[in-house]
Amino acid sequence: MSRTSDNRAVRPQPKVVAIGGGNGLAATLRSVRTFTDDVTAVVSVADDGGSSGRLRELMHILPPGDLRKCLVALAEPGSMLAAAFAHRFTEGELAGHSLGNLLLARLMEVANDPIGGLDEAGRLLGVRGRVFPATIEPVVLKAETDGGTVIGQVAVMGNTHIRRVSLVPDDVVAPQPVLAALRSADLIVLGPGSLFTSVLAAVAVPGITDAINASSGRTVYVCNLRPQIPETAGFDVGMHVESLVEHGVSADVAIYDSSGISLGSPCIPVVETPLSRPNGMAHDPDKLADALSGLLG
Repeated sequence: MSRTSDNRAVRPQPKVVAIGGGNGLAATLRSVRTFTDDVTAVVSVADDGGSSGRLRELMHILPPGDLRKCLVALAEPGSMLAAAFAHRFTEGELAGHSLGNLLLARLMEVANDPIGGLDEAGRLLGVRGRVFPATIEPVVLKAETDGGTVIGQVAVMGNTHIRRVSLVPDDVVAPQPVLAALRSADLIVLGPGSLFTSVLAAVAVPGITDAINASSGRTVYVCNLRPQIPETAGFDVGMHVESLVEHGVSADVAIYDSSGISLGSPCIPVVETPLSRPNGMAHDPDKLADALSGLLG
């Protein structure tokens, strides 16, 4: 434990790892950065839609969209560059692309290393912590549903009665810094976000589940504010937790807001607390920060 100049003990900052993708993971990162600088984002890279899907196919790179959102979430508040990263073109050949996606795609290409490109983008943005892809290898999301096998993240998002998701190929590996961060974490946060196409798409990378379960830190699942139609239509908190268990993830606790989703019968302890913004459409960063930091003891 370090000490200040007047010899008072200073507690080390908690080590937090957040896993998932999209706007949900970005919301968690905005919350976590308010109480620690030692944060690691582990981002699903199975996205095959929109700007990310177009750049992925054209440049043979990892889809940059969710990685960009996480970098912006961890950037200095009020950063002009972060605001520029989020700008999306609406006309011409660049229509649909965000500036950040294009810059990040080029950085990863120039570095010839996705992680090196992400680290450089993080340096430019003044990011606290680091952002990693769940794997640096190209992957496709596959789901087993009541109606059969579905291939591709966008296609999976349009289905219901999803039983299990996995990746193609099934022998990809997680970056070693990701596994090391998970093993040493004080808190591992799963979600919020699309259960099957973001959270479990990241967890599906071999080695990540084992590292989560081997960690001495606490693992928390942040449930969505309401069922996501059609992916989790009819799901309550217990069904979310059951899906984690069926994919090999042992969470210690779940947190949820009862205003938009029912509890059901979860097999782990649950904390019910207000989490939504006034409009009820997204998680409030301050409320989520209070809930997460309260789990650190």
